[in-house]
Amino acid sequence: MNKYTELWEDLVSIRALILALVLCVGLTMTGYFIAPGEHPMPLFFGLGGALMGFIISSVLIEPKRIVEEGEVEK
Repeated sequence: MNKYTELWEDLVSIRALILALVLCVGLTMTGYFIAPGEHPMPLFFGLGGALMGFIISSVLIEPKRIVEEGEVEK
């Protein structure tokens, strides 16, 4: 079984992708639902939750890429 799956011409780990999605969606919805009822506040709290989810995901999930530099032969 493959460790990575191709998604939009990039290789991703399904486990890491699902973890990041759950974190981002969970924090976004939590921020939205705990916000005060005035009109723009749920939007701001939801965006704050999404930003927190992104930051936590980027800290918890390490990049899987290996970048090798070299000269291109003509």
